[in-house]
Amino acid sequence: MASPSSTARVPRSAARGRHPGSATREQGPGAPRPGSRVRRQLPTSPWLFAAPGVLVVGVFILYPFVSTLVNAFTDRRTLMPGEYVGLANFRELLHDEMFWTGLRNSTLYVLGVVPALVLLPLLLALLVQKNIPGITFFRSAFYTPVVASIVVVGLIWVWLLDERGLVNALLEAIGVGKVGFLSDQWLLLLSAMAVTVWRGLGYYMIIYLAALANVPRELHEAAQVDGAGAVRRFFTVTVPAVRSTMVLVAALSSVSAFKVFSEVYLMAGPDGGPAGEDTTLVMLVQRTGTGLTGRVGYASAISVVVFLVTVVLMLLVLRADRKEET
Repeated sequence: MASPSSTARVPRSAARGRHPGSATREQGPGAPRPGSRVRRQLPTSPWLFAAPGVLVVGVFILYPFVSTLVNAFTDRRTLMPGEYVGLANFRELLHDEMFWTGLRNSTLYVLGVVPALVLLPLLLALLVQKNIPGITFFRSAFYTPVVASIVVVGLIWVWLLDERGLVNALLEAIGVGKVGFLSDQWLLLLSAMAVTVWRGLGYYMIIYLAALANVPRELHEAAQVDGAGAVRRFFTVTVPAVRSTMVLVAALSSVSAFKVFSEVYLMAGPDGGPAGEDTTLVMLVQRTGTGLTGRVGYASAISVVVFLVTVVLMLLVLRADRKEET
């Protein structure tokens, strides 16, 4: 009697001289289909995908930056190529009274706006963080000034603060009298700061909301069990937990405040307020470097100074943060 093994059928793959699992391996997910071509990826393929982004950065960022650096050492004008003059433009800055006025106003703008934009959005984020009925409406309302056009916002505030505007009408109705918000040098600058803070509250509030969402609730519960009140929990739990975000907000707001243009331009006018006393550095760049007779070289030198000051501001903020960590 023949054994079972001798009567078993031989697989067709084995009869053809192939291993039974070879067909499965060949038809696996990674195996090419019969008749298909294997396409080889070119080494330049990643660069082709990155080319549009690199082109945009090069045309709109790198080229203007390099062109500004080169023009800062020339006497170029709008319709003239200009010649190399070395540090003549920077030496002229030292004796330009309007440059020092713009530097003073830009510095005061940073000192007045940055502390408010670091603290107030954090308090606002704490208020809208809780999930209560109707809180979505308030979040949207606080964020609305961010997406609104700066031109529209500036015109609204000009109408409100004008001598015949709503604010002065209310002040006059209660017996205070009219206030020159747009005619006084310092009140105009403070009014522009208020507009900047008002527009930035919603933007930085969103950043703080993202940071507060990562703060463990157990820390607040433990502090509350230890008898810490709301104010103490704010300084001992919330502030340390979002300190890195506060540094980020301080860096972003300081750079933005030092380069302020739209708010002051819309409220003070192209001349920079009474006798140009509210002119900022960016307004001075626009006024000096535009027009048919614009001094492009001198305006570029002012732009280089603005760039250097903003870099110094960011380094100071980062250094202060490192000192607190150590």
